[in-house]
Amino acid sequence: MGIAETYSRGRRFAVDRPGALILAFVGVLLLGDLLVGLATGQTALSDVGSLVWDGLMRGLVIGLAGIGLSMTYSILNFANFAHGDFITAGAFSGWATTYVLAGLGRADIGALVLVGAGGSVFGGTLGIGITGTPLAVIAGLLVAGAFTIVLSLAVDRAIFRPIRDEDGITLLITSIGVAFALRYMMQFVFGSNVRGTTAQPPSFAVYLLDGAVRINMHDLTLVVVAGGLMLGVHLLLQRTKLGKAMRAMADNEDLARVTGIPTERVVRSVWVIGGGLTGVAGYMFVLWKGTLGFNDGWLLLLLIFAAVILGGIGSIYGAIAGGLVIGLTASLSVLWIPSAFARAAAFVVMIVILLVKPSGLFSGRSTA
Repeated sequence: MGIAETYSRGRRFAVDRPGALILAFVGVLLLGDLLVGLATGQTALSDVGSLVWDGLMRGLVIGLAGIGLSMTYSILNFANFAHGDFITAGAFSGWATTYVLAGLGRADIGALVLVGAGGSVFGGTLGIGITGTPLAVIAGLLVAGAFTIVLSLAVDRAIFRPIRDEDGITLLITSIGVAFALRYMMQFVFGSNVRGTTAQPPSFAVYLLDGAVRINMHDLTLVVVAGGLMLGVHLLLQRTKLGKAMRAMADNEDLARVTGIPTERVVRSVWVIGGGLTGVAGYMFVLWKGTLGFNDGWLLLLLIFAAVILGGIGSIYGAIAGGLVIGLTASLSVLWIPSAFARAAAFVVMIVILLVKPSGLFSGRSTA
């Protein structure tokens, strides 16, 4: 290849894909600044390692929650804005269970059921954690998933199913109404205060050149639970008849119905799987960060949407990959900008990547 041909190809690429050049230029600038900071000692390698680990944890939560949202869009063809409040509902149901099991006989049962509303009881006082009260945490995790499944099926049966044949805008607006109803119902029952839910978990240090990255047992629990469930979803989609039916319905619902696929059963399965993963994601999010509030899911929802769009709308694997990218961006961005703008940085990265690959990282591949 001659110099002239190389120049011609480079020029065509610059004209056709300006977003790629912008992304590459910004990436080189940020990487260069980071390397200079590490070389001069202005930035500690251990600080970067801690931010990377924090971003991975955040990304696992976003990716796990994003699977349910992506499945809903892929199979039912609407963006479910109530998804964030399903996350919160799962978290409250699971943590109410954990509080009751961990604090039974040690605190008022009403305060335990309401997850210490108004500061009536604290998770730290009860010693709640994966090492201190493992059975209570595991039970709470299971209840969070089960409750969100029941809630998802009930909302679908009572609200979404009667209007399922309407256009996507009607379903979207309806889901916003469901979201507000659920959110303020939870605020009415559990209160609006943000409460601490766990005791300080044991941790260990991973030593780098100039310091250490602290990893605690709740981090590892999140890795095991999220990683196991993501692997389970992969096996479900690729190795089971239900997974094949879901992929077929995502590709062409009318053809799937004609070929004898029980579409209504597939829809129920979507709510069961998506709801279960959503509830578990909500519970694990609270276990990881150690606090719980009535609008946690709503605050997380925008990042989940960003991850799903970035990964490719309708792609399960795209939601996972997008979640990791968004989580890492939100954490690492504090190296260059104030932490108050970290969420904005995640959306900027999403926009820039979409300029390069408009269909998303996984090219919008439905379901799988």
